[in-house]
Amino acid sequence: MAQYDVIIIGGGPGGYNAAIRAGQLGLKVACVDKGIDGGSTLGGTCLNVGCMPSKALLHASEMYDAAANHFAELGIEVKPKLNLTQMMAQKATSVGQLTKGIEFLFKKNKVDWVKGAGKITGPGKVEVTGPDGAVTTLEAKDIVIATGSLPSGLPGVTVDQKRIVDSTGALSLPEVPKSLLVIGAGIIGLELGSVWRRLGAQVTVVEFLDRITPGMDAEVAKTFQRSLTKQGMIFKLSSKVTGAKASKTGVSLTVEPVAGGDAETLQADYVLLAIGRKPYTEGLGLEAVGITPDKRGFIETDHWKTSAPGIWAIGDVTHGPMLAHKAEDEAVACIETIAGKAGHVAYGIIPSVVYTTPEVAWVGKTEEELKAEGRAYKVGKFPFTANSRAKINHETEGFVKVLADAASDEVLGAHLIGPSVSEMVGEYCVAMEFRAASEDVARTCHPHPTRSEALRQAAMGVEGWTMQA
Repeated sequence: MAQYDVIIIGGGPGGYNAAIRAGQLGLKVACVDKGIDGGSTLGGTCLNVGCMPSKALLHASEMYDAAANHFAELGIEVKPKLNLTQMMAQKATSVGQLTKGIEFLFKKNKVDWVKGAGKITGPGKVEVTGPDGAVTTLEAKDIVIATGSLPSGLPGVTVDQKRIVDSTGALSLPEVPKSLLVIGAGIIGLELGSVWRRLGAQVTVVEFLDRITPGMDAEVAKTFQRSLTKQGMIFKLSSKVTGAKASKTGVSLTVEPVAGGDAETLQADYVLLAIGRKPYTEGLGLEAVGITPDKRGFIETDHWKTSAPGIWAIGDVTHGPMLAHKAEDEAVACIETIAGKAGHVAYGIIPSVVYTTPEVAWVGKTEEELKAEGRAYKVGKFPFTANSRAKINHETEGFVKVLADAASDEVLGAHLIGPSVSEMVGEYCVAMEFRAASEDVARTCHPHPTRSEALRQAAMGVEGWTMQA
């Protein structure tokens, strides 16, 4: 029986970062991972069938769209031709490089990668069934569950990964659909929908709620929907999907109004089901240590500790946003706590991003949340139409909005929609970590001309002295 200080079940962003941090701290560590869909690579959903391949396709489709529709404005005349096979191949190459990078980091930090499905069989014991069916048992004082999540299902809609696909299938469609129906107006559905829209598909998004992207600041969400509509996406809000029937050539989707009324049937080449994700805890052996997930499948934790001594849980199997960087933060904090250090995660300062065009990024409280709390706040806003770099780059859509406490001026939230905002929201994450005032950002020199100046100008606007709009 192999002995370790800590065993981590799952090799995604939570699991592999936990393993690396444990190795850095001198702990003897094993990471048990069975791969995605029978594969033999580390990185979990994020690297293999999630964040990374979707960003590869988002980037490639943006380049294609720019060449087809916007290069002429810059005096570059080309007629691009889509090679979908090569677009998928470069995606796979990039993903392969990333997963091999984790293998290298495991070796560098003396992490044992144990290939197979891990199951807790009792306190301190993990049974691993390898790809060849061989079973080995590992033992450790501490076990960390980092098994992530799976796409959620919907009654009446059976994913076959042929005509009706989830996020995994949507990353590898064999052709550009003439028409694509997306069920769910959340981040995953809009990102993948926008990829295929740019490549030539007619995309219709069906959403149960009366708005897109729940959790996003309402003003930003309205601007975002207007932008996507202008690009050609069609939205059917307040609509409930009651069934889907696939054939060899397409899908019939039955939809009815949430408020009641006549059902209608929508036809499309493909349907993407993207209504969220659910924790992956199946076959983990939680019952062997007395852990019972809640009714939604999440494992309850207190500072990453479960109800069972020596068993910890991080990432998508626990409550909170299902984001890779949240799992990474928890991984570090959990391992440092195990090692006797002071682990900490600032849950109120975890940013969210939608990697469409325009991008959307936010951190902290929305206006709706502050109003619900009864907290007095001030708003500073700055449009990218008034930003020099955005203007010369023909990227003027969107704005930056900063929310600050009315009395102390502490930054409470930042909401950005526009060019490259995924790269800029980190400035407000840092500001909020230091509990900065909006004036601190307003009086910090930013390089000119850059899009980042919009962050400063919005902060100036909190006290009413925006200078460039």
